Amino acid sequence: MESTRARSGAAMRDLRLLPKAHLHLHFTGSMRSATLLDLADKYGVHLPEALSSGKPPRLRATDERGWFRFQRLYDIARSCLRAPEDIQRLVHEAAEEDVRDGSRWLEIQVDPTSYAPRLGGLIPALEIILDAVQRASRDTGLGMRVLVAANRMKHPLDARTLARLAVRYADRGVVGFGLSNDERRGFARDFDRAFAIAREGGLLAAPHGGELAGPASVRDCLDDLHAGRVGHGVRAAEDPVLLRRLASRGVTCEVCPTSNVALGVYEKPEDVPLRTLFDAGVPMALGADDPLLFGARLAAQYEIARTVHGFTDTELAELARQSVRGSRAPQDEQQRLLAEIDAWLAS
Repeated sequence: MESTRARSGAAMRDLRLLPKAHLHLHFTGSMRSATLLDLADKYGVHLPEALSSGKPPRLRATDERGWFRFQRLYDIARSCLRAPEDIQRLVHEAAEEDVRDGSRWLEIQVDPTSYAPRLGGLIPALEIILDAVQRASRDTGLGMRVLVAANRMKHPLDARTLARLAVRYADRGVVGFGLSNDERRGFARDFDRAFAIAREGGLLAAPHGGELAGPASVRDCLDDLHAGRVGHGVRAAEDPVLLRRLASRGVTCEVCPTSNVALGVYEKPEDVPLRTLFDAGVPMALGADDPLLFGARLAAQYEIARTVHGFTDTELAELARQSVRGSRAPQDEQQRLLAEIDAWLAS
């Protein structure tokens, strides 16, 4: 059917209608620009032009100064989330955006310590977030869960505290434990105990690696943290042995093409090694990372795969399947979504 479509010049299938799972979306970074402007006005927060212009800021985080600027913008945006109703609004709108882009399952990533000072403490902050996720899921029909992420710029003991908290709320919607921020700083092995706590509590290990640092950081995620998924992981394309290892183990890489270019990991969209990973059999889940700062949401990542990397609809459907299989959605939910993907391809 696909070759017939191509020969006849028929319209391509709508990628926003392709059912998919979204496994790499950061909490504050999921915010709509208009919402940030509203909240900044509400709290009297002065936004730099990079956040107030309505256009994605020019970012390049491959050096220390660039990464600091990226983090500073993120911190300013996060400072506008000060009350439970702000959290509820952010989560509900993130769910609406995902549904619009064809997402059927979202695992949103958050470090609750970043919100705790304004929300009454660490436990209240996480409970507010989980309540917002539950409400948004009910209202929009989107399956939603939470991945609690530690900050590798903080002490590993803080990560252990977060891991214990994440396990405690596994029955309230927490499905995984991550490690974010600049992987060029510190060692993954410093956080091995935190990840052991999370895994022993039944949570998925999903640390960041292979973004700003090279293939070695992906290997560290596998060897030291026993990752079941890797946030980004694209730099694994530089090591054929590592590619084979990821493929044989079925470790999903959460690949974020727009983010990779915006932060200077790659110069151009065509440089992102989607085809290398795909052809090597490495499972991928395309993600938007931080739409607030990068200006593109989930469907746009699939559009890049189609228009820049030449992925056919059959291959795009397989990418969607890989995102579902890499998720923590229950098996019956996964089977339903896989059937919906097949129906999209057959349409």
